[in-house]
Amino acid sequence: MKKIEAIIKPFKLDDVKDALNESGIKGMTISEVKGYGRQKGHKEIYRGAEYVVDFIPKIKIEIVVEAGMAQDIAEKIRMAANTGKIGDGKIFITGVEEAIRVRTGEKGSEAI
Repeated sequence: MKKIEAIIKPFKLDDVKDALNESGIKGMTISEVKGYGRQKGHKEIYRGAEYVVDFIPKIKIEIVVEAGMAQDIAEKIRMAANTGKIGDGKIFITGVEEAIRVRTGEKGSEAI
């Protein structure tokens, strides 16, 4: 099993969710996060005063899939989240040793 973590722009969440639903992904975890990469934040003006926003709001999507599906799912996320502009995000794929469903005790692939 593989865990896919994707950091994307908030307004692309619906596009990514739709792409994942079409791929048969039944569940995901979504978190609102903040951070920065190369863009290093940006400046905004509020009531005439300029200030720097160091951390940019992003959405973090976490899903666990069969190992053979990971690259395909990551590519679907990349295509759905792509705007072609700086700050589109990152996708990380890591190994998952075990998954256990709390309610039934199912393990491995049955748990996801």
